[in-house]
This record gives sequence, C-alpha cells and structure tokens, in this order.
Amino acid sequence: MILGDVITEARKLLQDTNPSATLQRFSDATLLGFANQTLQRMAVIRPDLFAYIGEIPCTAGEVLQSAPSDSIRIMEIFRVKNGRSVRETNREILDQTYPAWGDDLAGPCSSWMRHPRNQNKFFIYPKAPVGQILIGEYSQTPPTYTENQTVALLADAYFTCVLDGTMFLAESIDNEHVTSQRAQLFQQAFIQAMESNFQSRLVTDTEASAMDKREFS
Repeated sequence: MILGDVITEARKLLQDTNPSATLQRFSDATLLGFANQTLQRMAVIRPDLFAYIGEIPCTAGEVLQSAPSDSIRIMEIFRVKNGRSVRETNREILDQTYPAWGDDLAGPCSSWMRHPRNQNKFFIYPKAPVGQILIGEYSQTPPTYTENQTVALLADAYFTCVLDGTMFLAESIDNEHVTSQRAQLFQQAFIQAMESNFQSRLVTDTEASAMDKREFS
C-alpha cells in the first residue's frame, strides 16, 4: 500500500480530479496529511495492526525496562537475544511469594511482567546484566509517509479503511450540511471496519477458535 493510491481514490470520491493543481480543492500535500493522520488513528484504535518484532535493549542493573521510543505499547517478550526463552508472569504473585525478587543479582532474563499503569514499560526478572537485548513484539507508531513510500506492517486489505479515514477528514473541514453528512458516513465506515476486524480475530486467532463450540456450552 502506498498513500499516493489513497490520494488518487480520494480525489475521485471528492470529485476533485481537475488536472490543474491550482484548481483543485485539496492539494496532494493536504490529502497526504489526512492519510497519515488516519494511520495514526488506526494505530491508536488497533495497535495490533502495527505489531513489530525486534530488539529491545535493556537498561543494565534494573528490573524496570522500557519499550523502544517508537512503541505505542509492549505486546510480548519472546526471548533473550542469542539466549533463553522468556515467560510472562504476574508481578503481584511474585511480590507475594518472593518479595525480595528485585534484589537478586543480575542475570539472563527468565520472566517478564507488564506494568499495570504504563503500557510501554515492563518488569523483568532477574535485573538486567550489561548488554542484554530482548527479542519482543510491540506496536510501532507509524512514521510520516511520503506519497510513494510503502506503508510498513499494514496489510493491503486495509486500503479501504485508510481511504475512509482520509475521506472523513477531508469532508469534515467543509461546513456544508450535505458534506458533514458524508463525513459522518465515512467515519462510520472507518470505525465499523476496525471493529468488525477485531471481532473476527476473536474467532480466528485463539487456540479454541477451531474447536467445536459445544464443548464450551
């Protein structure tokens, strides 16, 4: 997916296809800005759509760690780079069963725990040795794309969602009543697509998704 294609389709829907740029209602730069804003909105609503697996350097001597600066939220920690796998555990249980866990000597990470109030921070056990790097998955903030750059991580199937979001923003800046109704229609289409795709994940992306539902009744 490239945003230049989104701009082309948006112009058709906006009836703004005059070949002379000076006679167009919206410049390419304006529509490109709307498309990039749409990607940002999608990342907030559905951070899983921008899931990225990569390296997460640790702060030596600490149990509290941070996701990379381009992260929206930490999703999973898989393993130590070139080392052992890491298992997620519950910090409250660890606090109750072993209150001094944070004082243990540094060593290769064996467990990680989510921060209850900060989605970009997490705890590890034991504290990190110098140079430790974790392999994890986090939702990556979309960069600002040019017209011809390929949108990373997002599948081509979401082209219409990006188009609907771009159209909503374009129509929203016009105060005419008819245009405001069109803006609302595109907004509804955008939100419904995001919600329906999330509901389908509950059916297709769980371990029990292929099992006979009568077993759970």
